[in-house]
Amino acid sequence: MARIYISLGSNIEAEAHIRKGLADLASHYRNLTISRVFESEAVGFEGDNFLNLVAQADTDQSIAEVVATFKAIEQAHGRAKGAKKFAPRTLDLDLLLYDEIQCENPVVLPRPEIYHNAFVLWPLAELAPECVPPGQPDTLATLWQQYDKTQQQLWPVAFDWPQHSSED
Repeated sequence: MARIYISLGSNIEAEAHIRKGLADLASHYRNLTISRVFESEAVGFEGDNFLNLVAQADTDQSIAEVVATFKAIEQAHGRAKGAKKFAPRTLDLDLLLYDEIQCENPVVLPRPEIYHNAFVLWPLAELAPECVPPGQPDTLATLWQQYDKTQQQLWPVAFDWPQHSSED
């Protein structure tokens, strides 16, 4: 059984797509838990604000199977295959960590966005503060503490989900 961390984001009917994405993830993976949900401005293009969070789950799927499941969920929620990276999206699912594995294929793990995007690092550090990503000397909590928080503005928003409730 592998522990995985998943980044979820949306800026098109964001709350509805995040909820549907979480429901789909819960139907595929065990022990799904989530961070708080954060709102942030679009990065790399002009567009509506995003909602972002990180989920943790357990799976027997291989990395390739997890990635294929994520793509199928994205497409089921209206994400066009081969969509531009810096563009509005209904649902974006990215595998951030898969146990202690470092690899280049079928995806790069740990995912580089962990270290560059506040909307990934903050919720990930909140969910697994003591986790040390493979190839890193520091915990996620330490990485977030050291992160230049002037680079990106984001803020927690209220979001109720059956396995999680936040009023922040």
